[in-house]
Amino acid sequence: MFRTRLLSGIVLVAAALLLIMTGGTVLLAGLFVISLIGLFELYQVFHIEKSLLGMIGYLAVTIYYGNLSLPFIPDEEMFVLGFLILVMAVYVVKFPAYKAEQVFAGFTGVFYVAVMLSCIYQTRMMTGGAYAVWLIFLCSWGSDTCAYCVGVLIGKHKMAPKLSPKKSVEGAVGGVLGTVVLTMLYSWIFKKQMNLTMENILILSGISAVGSVVSMIGDLAASAVKRNYGIKDYGKLIPGHGGILDRFDSVIFTAPMIYYLAQSLIR
Repeated sequence: MFRTRLLSGIVLVAAALLLIMTGGTVLLAGLFVISLIGLFELYQVFHIEKSLLGMIGYLAVTIYYGNLSLPFIPDEEMFVLGFLILVMAVYVVKFPAYKAEQVFAGFTGVFYVAVMLSCIYQTRMMTGGAYAVWLIFLCSWGSDTCAYCVGVLIGKHKMAPKLSPKKSVEGAVGGVLGTVVLTMLYSWIFKKQMNLTMENILILSGISAVGSVVSMIGDLAASAVKRNYGIKDYGKLIPGHGGILDRFDSVIFTAPMIYYLAQSLIR
């Protein structure tokens, strides 16, 4: 099991490196596919993955990513409201085919998975984004790795026993501190490329500390949904890791935070 998890993890990291280093249309297309798979996994939980409601969700993702590539929607609010009206129309016309929780999952799932993940692309495409984008993964996968190592070594106090019994308070603290150290090292190495001052580096480290906490919230939020619906994993696409949502649950939360906060620092 460990060997399978390790090998699939290496493949996943290699694929992420290839997509992010290439950037542009390749990254956008990759995130589009990942978003569709992740949304399908989420919709499976609510049993709408092959329904009309699900198809509208996939269409919304397609329109959203198409708009990122070649903007044709003048106001993002038009997309949100139009999508909401369409979803509610299906709810009314097909009543009582769908429960309220399925309708709201159909709507919010697009933003939870696709829109939030798209911030990886948007971060990559900003000025200095080729370097800033890696902060997303330092705050998520880096934090998770540090938290795991510290938790295994000295973890004693359970952080969220009902959601994730293996996670400890000590591991969480280790994850935050480890993320800060990794961010400081990374920012120092690429400070010229990102046009950073020492003050910027300290601020980014602070942002990463918050990002580490946010990534844990994202991880636990995904676990809460699984607990509510009695499932172990969202999918089986990634051997040893589960589905897209099992691996990207923390990235989903850190991507928009890093995107919006880094814009004010990296010019």
